[in-house]
Amino acid sequence: MPLTTRLQMIRTGFMREFWVANVLELFERFAYYASKAVLAVYVAEQVGLGPEKAGWLVGSLFNTLLYFLPPLAGTIVDRYGFKRSLAICFAIFALGYFLIGLAGVPAVRPLVDLLGPQTYMILALVITAMGGSLIKPSVVGTVARTTTPDTNSLGYSIYYTLVNIGGAVGPLFAVPVRENVGIAYVLMMSSATALLLLVATLLFFREPARPADLPPVKSMGRVLADMGRVFGDLRFMAFLVIFSGFWVTFWQIFYSLPFYVRDVLHYPRFEIIETVDAWTIIFVTVPAAAFAKKLRPIRAMSLGFALATLAWFVMGSIPTIAGTVFAIMVFAVGESIQAPRYYEYVADLAPRDQVGTYMGFAFLPVAIGTFIAGAIAGKLVTIYVQGSSAPQHMWYVVGTIGAVSTALMLAYDWFVAPRTPA
Repeated sequence: MPLTTRLQMIRTGFMREFWVANVLELFERFAYYASKAVLAVYVAEQVGLGPEKAGWLVGSLFNTLLYFLPPLAGTIVDRYGFKRSLAICFAIFALGYFLIGLAGVPAVRPLVDLLGPQTYMILALVITAMGGSLIKPSVVGTVARTTTPDTNSLGYSIYYTLVNIGGAVGPLFAVPVRENVGIAYVLMMSSATALLLLVATLLFFREPARPADLPPVKSMGRVLADMGRVFGDLRFMAFLVIFSGFWVTFWQIFYSLPFYVRDVLHYPRFEIIETVDAWTIIFVTVPAAAFAKKLRPIRAMSLGFALATLAWFVMGSIPTIAGTVFAIMVFAVGESIQAPRYYEYVADLAPRDQVGTYMGFAFLPVAIGTFIAGAIAGKLVTIYVQGSSAPQHMWYVVGTIGAVSTALMLAYDWFVAPRTPA
């Protein structure tokens, strides 16, 4: 599509609610990634639970719930509407981030100790995840309802770009807050942002009209039954499990890399390094997607996996800040090549009457990946960063996970995948 046509569509092709929803998502991602940039370090050191428990709480509990619940949360969104769901999401986010941040404030420490730091953090993280599960079905649903067949592709591109801008900018704001006020107040900043988003939702967001031809809202029982049928599609489930290997490696950027950058490479502003992936994606998404379009989906995903895997071996071989930044950029290129073909492939695999359910399962590899990543990140930090003379070798472990996932994806393509045209 010519650039002038795209610009014209941006000016005239989208409803007001489309822009309001995407701006809300931009600042929600700002709050999420600002907190995410420091959360593992915060729970390990400020709350005092150590890197292994921090990895489990932040990755295997919090982030797993955040990405596993959206298919169920979508039923709530369909029943109560986008505006109410967004308002509930931001209200719970504001409370959740505030409770997480309180654990690191000395004046409130007696309350935390009364419950026990681990129990307190579990409660705070679960509350936050429950609110966060509503954001994606609400915003993606709004994008779908406020675009046309001619504008939906560009609409999702705008959505994806704003998500990455929020992910790139949030950690940058976390740096001065952590350095000048305290790491707990990064969570307070995220809480305040969520509270402002709640106000903005109530003031500016208008519920998009529900199309008359939409089918009736599914009951929770029907949703669970549909999910059961998807779990019975063994070929599809095998694909999702294999794909989760990519996310096991991705989440190490937030769970183990901060400790490595700060304690091994002696770069205290680890949040800046965490933004390299998002910034790179912003700049390479268009050419990477154009290149990936020339390949069959599985081949594009396998190539993306291979590049992402190579990145970890580069990081282990060049234990410097420059080497780490370059490695994350290579990882981001791989991510940009595989991401658009992944969702296309999931949609193509789905039976025509279950596309929505299958697309809800597209987030399952993220949930599986963050669960495993959280479980191993603390061990990597304990064994390599805190107890090894060659801490950079931890990335060979992560790279090996990527290599196995790449090999399994190729095996899936050769022996299991249905034969479909490119």
